[in-house]
Amino acid sequence: MKKLAFATALTLAASPALAASSNPFSAYFWTLTNTNLIVLIAFIVFLAVLIYFKVPGMIGKMLDGRADGIRSELDEAKALREEAQTLLASYERKQKDVQEQAARIVESAKEEAARAAKQAKDDIKSSVARRVAAAEDQIASAQQAAVNEVRDSAITVAIGAARDVVAKQLTAADGNKLIDDAIADVAAKLH
Repeated sequence: MKKLAFATALTLAASPALAASSNPFSAYFWTLTNTNLIVLIAFIVFLAVLIYFKVPGMIGKMLDGRADGIRSELDEAKALREEAQTLLASYERKQKDVQEQAARIVESAKEEAARAAKQAKDDIKSSVARRVAAAEDQIASAQQAAVNEVRDSAITVAIGAARDVVAKQLTAADGNKLIDDAIADVAAKLH
């Protein structure tokens, strides 16, 4: 009831009928020919009907329901925010781990590249040394072959010259004597 009285007093205080009237307490104001009074009565009846059908309570319930919905949405948003922060922290840790792992991989690759370069240098040095040794062996072999060829040629020339000299100076009797000496020499060596 107090709410109704307060609402009525507030309505009367802010009523357009009161604002339009020059004197709300005059005798003319309270006659039914005054439209301001009719509007005021209609407004009060309208408010009474709203209060009778408990419209302010329904509006309050609707506002409370809306407030509860907003509160639950805020709680859900807060939970989602916390979950997002947890996921962000997790991804930041994973990113840090991945960066550290990438740094280790790069460092390992650098070390492996340095070892491979050193091994390649050592392999090239040993390959060059083997090729130099092989070339020196080929040169020595070619020199020996050239010396042997020159010697063989000199022997061949010497034999040919000796044959010519012996053929010119050797008579038939000297030839037979050389053959007999050679046979005797072979017979002595065989027995």
